Amino acid sequence: MEYNTACKDKKKKTIDQSMLLCCKLFISESRNLTVLDTIERAARLDPESVIVNKFEDRAYNRVRFTIVSYVLHDSTGSAIYSPLQQTVLAMAEAAFGAINLEQHSGAHPRLGVVDDIVFHPLARASLDEAAWLAKAVGADIGNKFQVPVYLYAAAHPTGKALDTIRRELGYYRPNFMGNQWAGWTMAGVLQEKPAEGPTSVSPTRGIAMIGARPWVAWYNIPILSTDVAATRRIARMVSARGGGLPTVQTLGLVHGEESTEIACMLLEPNQIGADRVQNRVEMLAAEEELYVEKGYFTDHSPDMVIEKYMKLISADRN
Repeated sequence: MEYNTACKDKKKKTIDQSMLLCCKLFISESRNLTVLDTIERAARLDPESVIVNKFEDRAYNRVRFTIVSYVLHDSTGSAIYSPLQQTVLAMAEAAFGAINLEQHSGAHPRLGVVDDIVFHPLARASLDEAAWLAKAVGADIGNKFQVPVYLYAAAHPTGKALDTIRRELGYYRPNFMGNQWAGWTMAGVLQEKPAEGPTSVSPTRGIAMIGARPWVAWYNIPILSTDVAATRRIARMVSARGGGLPTVQTLGLVHGEESTEIACMLLEPNQIGADRVQNRVEMLAAEEELYVEKGYFTDHSPDMVIEKYMKLISADRN
């Protein structure tokens, strides 16, 4: 029996067992709708992968696609195939072909056109399966597109954290007007060897981060002030790194002409959730005499992601 035929024979059983993987694909563009449409069309070439959500932010000039598909296994239980692999590569190819990082600017840090790809296990899938796919996609992007790839979390041999790698590469330092990121200003040769791809960097494509980890929630809190220094102080005090809430990472960023925002990554949202983060931000902002709006999640919950995937995949098959 041919490989593809074997995969097809197993599909229904695998989907019934809810062995699903989720990819969050962050791309440095949100203002050019033609480019976004080109990337989405690339994703739709394989109906077995489904975009269940898209979050665009024009101030950050950044988009995140949430894509879901199944994973298949061999007779020993090892992961051998997921449609997500080719879908993500097709979307990356479309992004690299349409976006020039040297011409990109925004209020959110970034190091690459395809800035970050993270895989999460859903339902009964495992973190090992997500890590397998992250490493496979990392090898493909590094080799096919000649982009340096840094693996992180479960995809890294020692579990190295994303924020540690980013800090080493200067990700968090604005390079324009003190609060913006524009073009490419880093050295052309990397001192830290990437896991995949070359050590030299194309300034038009930049660097890609690819990892696997349990579910992460992104929660952003608007601050009705242009005082980015105060917003950054609050963000740091809320974060685990600044002695605040454990498993919470934050960035204080300019967000439009009249406001700032604290972008939060909740690494264990079932332990430290959005309500605790919101309350802490409001308390600290009151000390600065700043007004805080209610925050918002930028993606669905894992259960809702699975529900949307199942509905969309069923609709496509019918």
